[in-house]
Parts: sequence; C-alpha cells; structure tokens
Amino acid sequence: MSEKFLASPYLELARIHKFPLGSSLLIWPSVWGLLLAAQNHQIDAKSLVLQHVWFALGSTVVYGAASVFNDIYDRDLDGKVGRTKNRPLATGSVSVFNASVLLAALTGTALYLLSYTNSTAFTWGLVGAFPFHALYPLMKRVTHWPQAWLGFAMNWGMLVAYLNNTGGQMDSHILVLLLGTVAWTVLYSTIYAFQDYQDNIKLGIKSTAVLFGEDNATRILYGFSLVFLASLYYAGVQNGQGTSFFLISFGGALLHILWQLGTWVVYDGDDSSSKFKANGDLGGIIWFGLLVDYCFKSGTVAA
Repeated sequence: MSEKFLASPYLELARIHKFPLGSSLLIWPSVWGLLLAAQNHQIDAKSLVLQHVWFALGSTVVYGAASVFNDIYDRDLDGKVGRTKNRPLATGSVSVFNASVLLAALTGTALYLLSYTNSTAFTWGLVGAFPFHALYPLMKRVTHWPQAWLGFAMNWGMLVAYLNNTGGQMDSHILVLLLGTVAWTVLYSTIYAFQDYQDNIKLGIKSTAVLFGEDNATRILYGFSLVFLASLYYAGVQNGQGTSFFLISFGGALLHILWQLGTWVVYDGDDSSSKFKANGDLGGIIWFGLLVDYCFKSGTVAA
C-alpha cells in the first residue's frame, strides 16, 4: 500500500493504518478457539486454513468498527489527551456523519461474515457485539474496570470459533479460559492505559491504571497473569492438549509474561506502548503451540 493510502483519516479511524496492532489481539483468541476445537473434533487442513483467514478478516473488521464507535463516543475527550488529540474526529478531519457511515459499513460487513457460522456461534457472536463491544466506551465513565469489560469484547471470538467447530457444543474449560483471557486483557490494557495516566487523572477518566496506581500496578498485574496462566493450563489439560502446547504455548506465555512485567518501566509511556505491542507476540506463541499440537495429532508432522 502507498503511504498516501495508509495516511487516509478513515483508515486511521478504523486503526487499519496500524494493522496488525490491536486487531491481532482479537485474531489470536479466535484462532486459539479454532485450534482448541480441532483437538477433539475433525477439521481438515483446508478448512483450518480457510477459517484462519476468515476469522482474521472478521476480527479486523470488528476491531475497526469498535474503534470507530469508540472514537465517535470519545471525540470530545480524545482532544484533551496527548496521545489521542490528533485522531481524525478530535481534529475534525472526519465528520461524525461520515464516521457513522463507516461504522455502519464495517458493522454490516462484520454481521455478514458472522452469518457464515452455525446458529449457535452466530447468536453468541451477537452477544459479543452487544453488549460487550457496544457498551465498552461507556465503561470508562462509570467504573474503574473498563479493561475487564474490554476483556470479554476482545476475546469473545474464541467462543464463536470454538462453537462453530464443535456443532454448537460449549465445554466448561473454554469458559474458564475466557475468564482467563479477560485477566490477560486487564494485563495488557492496564499497561496500555499507563500511557495516558496523568491525562486520565486530570480529566477524571476511569481505568485500572488509575485504580492500581503507579506503585502497585506491577504487583497486581502479576496476580492477573497468574489467573491467565492457570486458566491456560487448565484448558490444556481438560481439552487433551499434547506436549507441544504445554512446552510452547504455556511455557512460552509464562516466560513472556515474566519478561514483560519484569522489565516494564511503569513511568515510561514509550515502554508501556512497547510492552502492550509485545502481547501480540504472546498471542502468536500460544497459537504456535496449538498449531504444532494439531499437526502432530492430524499426522501432518510425524511423531
């Protein structure tokens, strides 16, 4: 893509100019759900590849729609925060009407893509759109825990992908893992929120970063990380995952989080941005372990 095309304020509004940053954090849980389903349900390699593409596209569109809606809702606040003051709606380079048209187009596309899932997955997918994505912008105004609400929105695709490949069968360990991924989202979105820590305090914007404070955040986030890792391990055991999952997915996630929190400089906005972005790598590590497990199980890789 040309730089001029990527500089479009409409692409910026939907965060496409930063792809895969942000959208990858919806994509990874979705394809985790796909591969977790593949462990105990027959999914051929062609279908697996096509569904990876489909869920990646769908997650990107959903993230774009959620970003546009968030910016419409937050346009007055964004202009008062250093990191967001140059966003298209805050500067007026895109009108609210045009942003609403873009939102409608992205939402329609997301619903169209979702319609290709089975009826159970489709219904659960609608729940992900409303209330979780739709009400997220409101949360920072009413609770210090918007990051927890965001956790359901960001990881809901895991349930949709899982249900779409199990004939609508929901297993309890996937729900446990969903709660664990909420804890993971609290981890990375709290780190992200520290970029705006001073501005948020000044403007009265609520977040877990403000709630935890600079002195306590790292210690508290270790606790959320433990919840995430425990849920990942539990889901692996209950789902019958193999050695590759526990060595690569679980072991890799453990080491990544220890590095992440062990080196995070809470007071440094640039480091918070860097650590937030690194969670895309963490998602990829977990996916890779699941993929290797699938390859061994399906015979793609000789044992």
